[in-house]
Amino acid sequence: MTTNLWRILVAAAAVLCATTSPVLAQGAAQPGASKAEFSTTPRAKDGARWRIAYYEGGAHDNYYDYLAATVRGLMELGWVEHKPLPESREKDTRALWRWVGHSVRSDFVEFPDDAYYSANWDNGQRERLRVEVVERLAKRNDVDVIIAMGTWAGKDLANDRHSVPTIVMSTSDPIGSGIIKSVESSGFDHVHARVDPRRYERQVRVFHDLIGFKKLGVMYEDTIYGRTYAAIDLVERVAEERNFEVVRCYTRSDIADQRVAGESVLRCFEELARNADAIYVTQQGGVNPETIPQLVGMANEHRVPTFSQLGSKEVQYGFLLSLSRPSFRPVGLFLAATMAKVMNGARPSQLTQLFEEAPNIAINLKTAELVGLYLYADILAAADEIYREIDQPH
Repeated sequence: MTTNLWRILVAAAAVLCATTSPVLAQGAAQPGASKAEFSTTPRAKDGARWRIAYYEGGAHDNYYDYLAATVRGLMELGWVEHKPLPESREKDTRALWRWVGHSVRSDFVEFPDDAYYSANWDNGQRERLRVEVVERLAKRNDVDVIIAMGTWAGKDLANDRHSVPTIVMSTSDPIGSGIIKSVESSGFDHVHARVDPRRYERQVRVFHDLIGFKKLGVMYEDTIYGRTYAAIDLVERVAEERNFEVVRCYTRSDIADQRVAGESVLRCFEELARNADAIYVTQQGGVNPETIPQLVGMANEHRVPTFSQLGSKEVQYGFLLSLSRPSFRPVGLFLAATMAKVMNGARPSQLTQLFEEAPNIAINLKTAELVGLYLYADILAAADEIYREIDQPH
């Protein structure tokens, strides 16, 4: 296996480049091509500022990264002043929202304090907020664009009970979860959700090319949202095509008590480490800075290769591999440009939802050594991000 690994990595990188969208493959600097051309030039709303709102299901590191990247994109496009974002280990979207609203000057947009909503992964709170937010959008006429961050928020706002332009961000599979109808159409004139339909399928294919496992362990919450986050339909599609078995274990994820979520992940990981040849580590509440060191320790003790669905940050913390985005800048600029075009008169349905990012191969050499994959110097040339030690999460 190791003697062929160099050739596999090179071939995988070539396949990934070939399946990336033409805009990115050509290295174009455009922040996403549109179905129709609309300006991203900043403009005020009849002498006033455009009012932006935000709704999320609960705290998640990815949500912070997407929000921060979108704010930076708006800075780059000139809608708000250029200013370094504050460092945040907690990745608190509420704190970031308040900072942008109070500390960043703009003649064109505003981020009102009372336009931030989070359900804190509580179903009861979600039910109340869904009614409150939709009623505000439908009746108060004081929000011009709303960011729906994540699958919960996307599901709650992708409907015909309001008509405020809704930009859905950071969803694993907006089509499979029923937020939008297809890559080409959201099904609603006022809803836009960025789509990369082949991202997770690419990940599983590359992982199988590299490791050649017969049993792939996957842990996820056995709900419509949990299955969507894990991209389980895509995993099953590749498994059927390549004739490997999917070993499942069910966790708790979208719950307020993250201690329970973490315990469920630790239990499942131990089970999968004993019963699978490799583990696809999916995004969920219980995979977090508190549990990752223990998960990495279990995998390395059992010499089980792991692949992080999230990206290179988790590879830095000890998971073996990932296909990661080079940075959040391209997707942040795409989302900021989408918002800018809406504020310049575009309907969300007129703008493309497809945005495939050029992927990076990330690998942790220390983990490779611990699980028995001895990688030689040539491998370094095929990987884009290389970590030689296992770092501890902050």
